[in-house]
Amino acid sequence: MTDRLLLLNIGTPSRLLSITPDGGDLRTLVADCGVAPDGIAIDPIKGHVFWTYMGTSHDGEDFMVNDGRIERADLDGGNRAIIIPEGGTFTPKQMQCDPQRSLIYWCDREGMRVMRARTDGSDVTVLVQTGSTDEDRHNRRLHCVGVAIDIDGGYIYWTQKGKPNGGEGRILRAPLDLAAGADPANRQDIEILFDNLPEPIDLEWEANTGFLYWTDRGDPPDGNTLNRARIQAGRPLVREIVLSGLHEAIGLAIDRKIDRAFVSDLGGYVRVVDLANPSDHKTIFSGHGPFTGIAYVAG
Repeated sequence: MTDRLLLLNIGTPSRLLSITPDGGDLRTLVADCGVAPDGIAIDPIKGHVFWTYMGTSHDGEDFMVNDGRIERADLDGGNRAIIIPEGGTFTPKQMQCDPQRSLIYWCDREGMRVMRARTDGSDVTVLVQTGSTDEDRHNRRLHCVGVAIDIDGGYIYWTQKGKPNGGEGRILRAPLDLAAGADPANRQDIEILFDNLPEPIDLEWEANTGFLYWTDRGDPPDGNTLNRARIQAGRPLVREIVLSGLHEAIGLAIDRKIDRAFVSDLGGYVRVVDLANPSDHKTIFSGHGPFTGIAYVAG
């Protein structure tokens, strides 16, 4: 199998698409993913793709009914199955897979949670709970959206985006595993790495370089960007804008073999950027409707 990019298109109908890293050989793997598919992750060991479905009932950008779910299929789109049933997660957003441990991680926006489960959908666990009431649910500063995992370092990172373009966005981290007996709603081990960001969305951890990458769909100049910061103990965090001029940036995937990143946005563009030389970037795919999540499948 050659390298591929998998994309969630939220047109009507929504679709799970596959293209080559240069934007060619368009294939439709799943012809209808529901109203609002959002996050996507790959298990290269078992040959599975996972995606989140935010639900059907929404008021503008907010989803206030507990009807989200998570689905799984083979990498060719076959054997589609629901692994986290409707209501098992409120509004699942971006996600990650740890294939070595057969775990998936995701953020639940209006559920105000960071969650984890086995790749078969069992052992659903809440790792972080930022709120619980209907009043809390309307506070977008509590909405968890993007997630990244640092397996070797033992950390989970996530975004809480705040109001659209509100300058309330945060990036936080905590130990990957919840301590025995700890309350996910009252963790004492959470660090706020960045605050007052425009509207941070998706995250990726790059272990080789120690960089945390994220997309931001807020207003320019700090929003509609791909960003990074090197995470090093005892050193100040410095945010660097890697790529700007995006159109409501959402999805992020990294090709670690070549050190390049792919970004998808609601404007319907997929861009690639050389992470060692960010001035080297280009649009590789467009004209097929708005995109949310993106994942890279190494051949």
